[in-house]
Amino acid sequence: MSADSGLPSFHDGTLSDPALTAALKSLELTVRRKLDGVLQGEHLGLIPGPGSEPGEARPYQPGDDIRRMEWSVTARTSTPHVRQMIADRELETWFVVDASASLDFGSGTRTKRDLAVAACAAIVHLTAGGGNRHGAIIVTGDDIVRLPARSGRAHDRALLKAVATTHRTNPGVRGDLDAGLEALRRPMRRRGLAVVVSDFLGPIDWDRSLRAIGAHHELLGVEVLDPRDVELPDVGQLTLRDAESGEMLDVDATPRLRADYAAAAAEHRGRVQRAFRSSGGPVLSLRTDRDWLSDTVRFVGERRRGMAAGVSR
Repeated sequence: MSADSGLPSFHDGTLSDPALTAALKSLELTVRRKLDGVLQGEHLGLIPGPGSEPGEARPYQPGDDIRRMEWSVTARTSTPHVRQMIADRELETWFVVDASASLDFGSGTRTKRDLAVAACAAIVHLTAGGGNRHGAIIVTGDDIVRLPARSGRAHDRALLKAVATTHRTNPGVRGDLDAGLEALRRPMRRRGLAVVVSDFLGPIDWDRSLRAIGAHHELLGVEVLDPRDVELPDVGQLTLRDAESGEMLDVDATPRLRADYAAAAAEHRGRVQRAFRSSGGPVLSLRTDRDWLSDTVRFVGERRRGMAAGVSR
């Protein structure tokens, strides 16, 4: 399967409304065909939900959420145990989507915004049905778009359309992921699943808000990246442009500069991963040059196998 996996392009803003609707329906069919095999039978949720039905206790493993510590079993066995929870069938999922200007970048045929729409479509499909609701907070840096949590296919398509079409920020305006996270925190919403979609570039000034959300909701990060976010091409002289500020910089992509750039990018991604891990949530990483559906299926499969193994112990 190619890297785009049939992924429509949403970033150029030239799609008419009927064409956009058709593109979203095509994406929905692609997601359904690929993911329905993952959904066969009775499975635990994509992320262990708040649920009302406790599962079995199992020994603690590094990385487990300490909020699920089962103290009575721990005291009885002298070995730390955690309690598994069966996902609530009526789940409320909230997306916080960073739609700042940097998501409209792509060094190939697809942009990071295309990936963001696709990731939201996949998660909507994985969490749909049974009265489950989806809502969204879309932030650009100079605007916050709120879509209330509702159920139904028509609402889900409207949510994806909003993610695809929310206008980019004005020139010189930085994204503000922290504002989106705070908009999810206040007013307080019922406990559910919070999905944060961003390239997470720029200062990590949102980690405190993320921890607050992780204390109340199940948490999932979706990192959408382009190869140029993690490494510079070996092309000698090149011009770099900051998608949010518009600032231009001419550089010579020497081996030393390329190595320093890659190291700095890896260090930044590590900080993003640690921020989510300390907040109790995993991160699904998607790239514009990879098969995003295969990466999503792999992530879902690993999550569900891990949860099933934990419950069976």
